Amino acid sequence: MKDILFGNHTVNHKSMPEIDNETIKKEVMELHTSIYEKFGYEMKYIRPPKGEYSERTVAYTNTLEYKTVMWSFAYDDWDESKQGREAYGKKKILDNLHNGEVMLLHGTSKDNSNILDECLKEIKKQGYEIKSLDEFEG
Repeated sequence: MKDILFGNHTVNHKSMPEIDNETIKKEVMELHTSIYEKFGYEMKYIRPPKGEYSERTVAYTNTLEYKTVMWSFAYDDWDESKQGREAYGKKKILDNLHNGEVMLLHGTSKDNSNILDECLKEIKKQGYEIKSLDEFEG
């Protein structure tokens, strides 16, 4: 059975450089605690909301035992007013494949839910391997 990897994205999606360390801790650890209490899962990766970070915020989240991970591909799938574009989403995903890609897809996108299986099959057909972040740690 494959492991599923969940990463922290904070509770309220605040820009981390704009908040103090105490607020960062609250934003990160409230979500961490909730996921642990519900699923027994210890998150260890964080993706800063909006991709906004600073040396201070990365250093501070490291003290919370989190590793900051960014992405190399994303598209406007998060925008609820831009759903119903499954062909567009599939084309964006498949046209932007590259080695070492960290793909950001939002779980709130109905389009992504509908095209994910087909995209994963095509990605594998093109010879790419899909790995978790943990496989790149060692």
